Amino acid sequence: MEIVEGPRLVALPEIRYVGIRVVTPFRGMFAVRDKLMAELYEWLDDRGVTDFGHTFFRLHVIDMDGLMDVELGVITDHEGDERVRPGILPAGDYASLTYVNHARRANRTLVEWIRDNGHKADSWDVSAGEQFACRYEAYLTDPRTERMKTRWQVGLNIQVAAPDRP
Repeated sequence: MEIVEGPRLVALPEIRYVGIRVVTPFRGMFAVRDKLMAELYEWLDDRGVTDFGHTFFRLHVIDMDGLMDVELGVITDHEGDERVRPGILPAGDYASLTYVNHARRANRTLVEWIRDNGHKADSWDVSAGEQFACRYEAYLTDPRTERMKTRWQVGLNIQVAAPDRP
């Protein structure tokens, strides 16, 4: 894994997007992500939407041994529909790490950094796993122009809880 920037704490603004949200097993999750990416790009092309920002993969609920509640989106103010829905990445403080290759190592590095620096991820336990206020990977490299995932520059962001929150 190559760390490009971070880990560090950053204040991010509210970001509007459209995305496709699904529940899928952890095993095979990235194949599902790739299919959703193709579907979303086709949806954007069909509507002539070209004014969008980074593609991202949001993890709403994580259960590595079970089902993952995930969403593939792009940053845009465009309206969605019944399949591609509008959403918001909330403003707030985020632990952030930009890396190339080895997503699992990058996630472990950032989670350890959060803990070791006295922060807490803004997350809570639910029956389906660990739910996050906001946790996502922004693909800073355009997946449409670079097919080699091992070359993608990725911004990993996990919203941290306010200091006064348990």
